[in-house]
Parts: sequence; C-alpha cells; structure tokens
Amino acid sequence: MPGPLRTDAIVLRSIRYGEADRILHLYTPEHGRLSAIAKGARRARSRFGARLEPGFQIRAVLHAGRSELMTVTAVDTVAAHAGLRDHAATLDAAARACDAVTRLFETGDPHPEVFALLANELALLSADAANARPGNGLAFRLKLLLAAGIVPQLAACAVCGETEHLRGFSGAAGGVAWRCGPGGVRAQLGERRNRV
Repeated sequence: MPGPLRTDAIVLRSIRYGEADRILHLYTPEHGRLSAIAKGARRARSRFGARLEPGFQIRAVLHAGRSELMTVTAVDTVAAHAGLRDHAATLDAAARACDAVTRLFETGDPHPEVFALLANELALLSADAANARPGNGLAFRLKLLLAAGIVPQLAACAVCGETEHLRGFSGAAGGVAWRCGPGGVRAQLGERRNRV
C-alpha cells in the first residue's frame, strides 16, 4: 500500500457529497489535477474548517483509496486569499480562473508553471479588486493556452496569412482573421445578417 501523498494544492472546486462530506478537485504542481474526498468536512466540528473552499491554497496530506478519489486526512492553509470574497467581481474572476484550469488541464500530468500561474492570479485578485478587469482575465487565459501548448495566431490572418487590415478574433479560425475565408470577419458578419 503506498504511503501518504503530501502536496501543495489549490482548491479548484468543492462539491457537497452525502450528509457531511465534500468532493474536491485540486490542482497540484507535481501531480496535476487530483480528485479527493474530505470525509466529515461539512460538520460543525470538522478538523478542516473552511480551508476546502475554492481559491484556497493548501498543503494537504492525501491517501490513495480503492477508487480514483484520494482521501484528505490533513490540511494546512498556505494562502486563504480572503480578499477574493470581499467583492463579487473578484470572486467571479477567481471562479473563472479555476474553471479555466479545470477545463484545460484535466489529467494528472505535472505542470508546475500552471500551478504558479493560478496561485499568482488568485493572489493578484485577492490583493486588489481592480485586478478583476476583463483584460486581466484574458491575459491569464492566454498564458494558460501557452502553457497547454495552444498558441493562437495573432500576428497575421489565421486563414490567409495576410498581415494588413486585420479585423477581429475568430475562434473558428484559431486567431485573428481578415475578411477572407470561413472564419473571417466578413463571413461572420454575413452569418449574423442571415440570422436576423
């Protein structure tokens, strides 16, 4: 039987389970994304307290169980990021950042740079509500895409390669697009007119 796993982690998601337990989605620097159960975490006298809420950076002791879920046996708070809960905008931005990591990095592959990026984003949001601007969220997501090896085409048209007269971003084309092709701005505008 393997021994306990001691790791730093960021709580991405916390789901109520049964009468008193919580299922956790954690992101760790050495083990990527892990799922764990914290038994009795919702009881009034729980030894975990409120440390298992999304956005908390913790140091956890986990034990492997019979299923994919690990069992949380001990937790220490590294950073509570209390400022996240002061404003709706910071709480929303933190939830979006955690969700982006959850969707892009679903496996147990280690990505210490992603862990550091998320920890930094949560610290920035907690420090100042002004950091919850849409531009900051976009910059965070672009950095996540780079860490995942997905690089959108931003310097030239993703359809034809033209560098002049770029008109807008096209998710279908995978970058900025000129007026050409199926992902180009002209095609998107035509689709919108047809819908109206």
